[in-house]
Amino acid sequence: MYLILAKNTSQMLMINENLNNSGVNTDMVPAPPESGTVCAIALRVSEEDLELVKKIISEISINEYEIFKEKKFKLQDLIDKKMGTFVSNEFVQIFKKVELGENLEKKDIVYLLKTTNKKEVQLLFDAADKMRSRMVGDYVEIRGAIEFSNYCRKSCKYCGINKNNKDIFRYRMTEDEILDVVFSLHKMGIKTVILQSGEDVMWGTDRLIELVKRIKKEYGLRITLSVGEKSFDEYKRLKEAGANNFLLKIETTNRDIFKNIHPDDDFDYRLKCSKWLKELGYINGSGNIIGLPGQTEEDIAEDILFFKNMGINMIGIGPFIPACGSEFESLPVGSIEMTLRTVAITRLVCKKVYIPSTTALASLDKDAQVMALKAGANTIMLINTPIKYRQKYKIYDNKNMVDMQSAIYAVENAGRKMPKYIKLNEEGTV
Repeated sequence: MYLILAKNTSQMLMINENLNNSGVNTDMVPAPPESGTVCAIALRVSEEDLELVKKIISEISINEYEIFKEKKFKLQDLIDKKMGTFVSNEFVQIFKKVELGENLEKKDIVYLLKTTNKKEVQLLFDAADKMRSRMVGDYVEIRGAIEFSNYCRKSCKYCGINKNNKDIFRYRMTEDEILDVVFSLHKMGIKTVILQSGEDVMWGTDRLIELVKRIKKEYGLRITLSVGEKSFDEYKRLKEAGANNFLLKIETTNRDIFKNIHPDDDFDYRLKCSKWLKELGYINGSGNIIGLPGQTEEDIAEDILFFKNMGINMIGIGPFIPACGSEFESLPVGSIEMTLRTVAITRLVCKKVYIPSTTALASLDKDAQVMALKAGANTIMLINTPIKYRQKYKIYDNKNMVDMQSAIYAVENAGRKMPKYIKLNEEGTV
């Protein structure tokens, strides 16, 4: 297989459209390590179509692009002679695949999720951390989230802001309130704002488009939207308005579990939305929840393979935490260790992607964000919702309101680096 890398996303989309119109099968995938930015997207094409591909690109007058053979990424020095004393032969064979750049199979992933050998678990985390360092470096990406509405039209059983919860105080921020927070993020040096809400019909697509345009015009920040399922046309219009990234978690690839937790959603439509986001050139975000009722290690393995096969760029992995006012409020929390294993394996399988050290982990243990950064994660999302609203965005209970100081704590204790764009004073604070 061969990869095409163009100068920017718009050129990539133009190439992709023309190739598809000419009958060439393509796939959008995260660009390889040597391409630079984590955000870069490449087009995968077959060798048999290569000459036709070159001809089509030349006809649309795009000159600044590269075509190169897709290589296996080899992660050296994972296995030493002493390892066999402490681990199983099956574990050694899995690590040989990682060393040689071969794809892990479902059975390999399930083994790593199920192993009770503490040495194997630690070696897994170490390998994921090494892969993270090679793929995305030692700087931790810091992003700021604004939870601008907790109204929602959906009845998801795990979520505290579901439409059936009558005990929650509902709020909806105004555009000016949101822009005030964006101003503070801009002052901190943050480059990406995450606009997150329930599926609020009063914050429809037209209103969101005006908000996106205003943020772009006044501050020029990159914009991640996390506002749920929409039509292809709505996603397209939001992209044209200036939205860069979109986070729409699959939550689970097990259809039965999905139906149970999403009584008014359709699994196939969620898949379709994810494919549309990819086709439109968004930096495409997904993720799963660890500890859902009925979930098995085999289900989690399928989730990881979905992220890989879909070419997901941002993968949020968090433990299940029950929420008051939801149908699942009495269920036990998800396992921190299983969440960390999922983070680590996802890094080994998907390689060059954004993986947050999630707020849900921080909500269960102050040091869980540190552990995730040491197990392959490379991003922290600050909660910048105004104080008068933030306790009301209860998608789960006892939510840790991750601020800059807690992010600095996690980064320093993980032995990582704060990004240079964050404006810290001499005391190391904002």
